[in-house]
Amino acid sequence: MTFDEQIDRTDTHSQKWDMMEKIYNVPQGKGLPMWVADMEFRPPACVQNEIQKMADHGIYGYFGDDRAYLQAICWWMKNRHGWDVAPEAIFTTHGLVNGTAMCIDTFTTPDQGVVLMTPAYHGFAKVARASGRRIVECELALVNGRYEFDIAKWDTQMTGTERLMVLCSPHNPGGRVWSKDELQAIADFCVRHDLILVSDEIHHDLVYPGQKHIPMTLAAPGIMDRLVMMTATTKTFNIAGCHSGNVIIPDEALRAKFAARILALGISPNSFGVRMATAAYSPEGAEWVDALMAYLDENRRIFDATIAEIPGLVSMPLEGTYLAWVDFSGTGMSADEMRTRVEHQAGIATNYGATFGAGGEPFMRFNIAMTRAQIMDACARLRSVFADLQ
Repeated sequence: MTFDEQIDRTDTHSQKWDMMEKIYNVPQGKGLPMWVADMEFRPPACVQNEIQKMADHGIYGYFGDDRAYLQAICWWMKNRHGWDVAPEAIFTTHGLVNGTAMCIDTFTTPDQGVVLMTPAYHGFAKVARASGRRIVECELALVNGRYEFDIAKWDTQMTGTERLMVLCSPHNPGGRVWSKDELQAIADFCVRHDLILVSDEIHHDLVYPGQKHIPMTLAAPGIMDRLVMMTATTKTFNIAGCHSGNVIIPDEALRAKFAARILALGISPNSFGVRMATAAYSPEGAEWVDALMAYLDENRRIFDATIAEIPGLVSMPLEGTYLAWVDFSGTGMSADEMRTRVEHQAGIATNYGATFGAGGEPFMRFNIAMTRAQIMDACARLRSVFADLQ
């Protein structure tokens, strides 16, 4: 098990590598992509072996008999998160952006608002806007360099026409692992304003030493009648291309509505995603994740130490995810100057903070899930282009 192998991903239809020059004007041969949230590592051998079995068999028919798949999900949630999941509560979607879109489509009407805690993963706003829903941006408070909920302010923003709230837990892009008290406060907010709560917990396995992710079902068991949970193997095991995710709905009434919409749209799971997930959610997969987080923890340390060397730059303490959220406001630079230095001079493609909504403007998001050599290269590039500030 090694994470140091540098794998050439160019010309493999990789969005992260092969679209970098078109979108950011960062040359493919010289650039370093730190934008798309996938990793530079192969998944565990158990996943690779399962795909090999499928290739060796050579028949790719319709998938059936999902008992082992559902059992694997239940086993993982119980053993890794202390959460008892009923198999009948699990729906499979084509990833969690699709899952979010399905929830918006199922539980809201075009005249109702969708509440996002911004800065928030840009996929949420994208699908909400595409569905014609009104987005209500409830901005997170930046307190001592980390995000906190500003619920008293958010209460004043509610008009009674909002119907659904999306929570990102752990938070993307800020990397917060929310506490039980914080999660209970969100649950209370949703009850107070009669909101369905969609808890996107795709990064729940990616937490650092000293942190503990708490599933919303365990933090606030009193809101099962309005709660939708979303999880996936894709971020955890670097298999995002299989486009598979799970929407888990404890409440039977909500579940029936979602099931009817799934049926109406003719959605069924991809056999590759189902079999990859079944293989990943295993003791071998768990061992791989533990090794991954130890590796990413050192990447986090190296990257944060570099950012701390550059006056005016601040990296938000990363409690979970592999996405570093760097504040450039202390430099006094315009957004254009930030981009010129990072993209055109350093040759690093990264996400602009403004795309994550209100509050994200002075930030850039850097994906640190790369080999040690690549993270060292990224740090050297940043030190070089900001040398005049040091």
